[in-house]
Amino acid sequence: MRIAVVSAPRNRGGIPEYVKALVRGMESMGHRVDVVDAWTEDGMRLPGYEYITVVAESISFFSGKIPEPLSRVLAAGSSLVGKKSAAFVKKGSFFLGRTLSNLMKAMEKEGMMVNWSDILLNPSHAEAMGKRIGA
Repeated sequence: MRIAVVSAPRNRGGIPEYVKALVRGMESMGHRVDVVDAWTEDGMRLPGYEYITVVAESISFFSGKIPEPLSRVLAAGSSLVGKKSAAFVKKGSFFLGRTLSNLMKAMEKEGMMVNWSDILLNPSHAEAMGKRIGA
């Protein structure tokens, strides 16, 4: 299966280790995975994937808001209506439930069907979650 992993870390600075671990888990199950960095890329190629996974962090330790570039990337990928997707939030703030809820609302606003959501505890947990996608 072709899977896009949209990474939206709190700050710019490349792909975090927990996202790389999630990708390793997916690839170990035979999926073709591409990472889309919300800070540097647009979402124009997202409609070409069968499954979209979005991994985000809250913008601060005491906030449940998601990074603004993530909303821009999801909005740019037109025709995401009906795409199966997963929403993941990295553990690291007080308002994890609110962050996950905001992420799922942003995805559903674009018409995506979120069929799985979870909180990633660490890279090894992220890799284990990656092995379950598409199974």
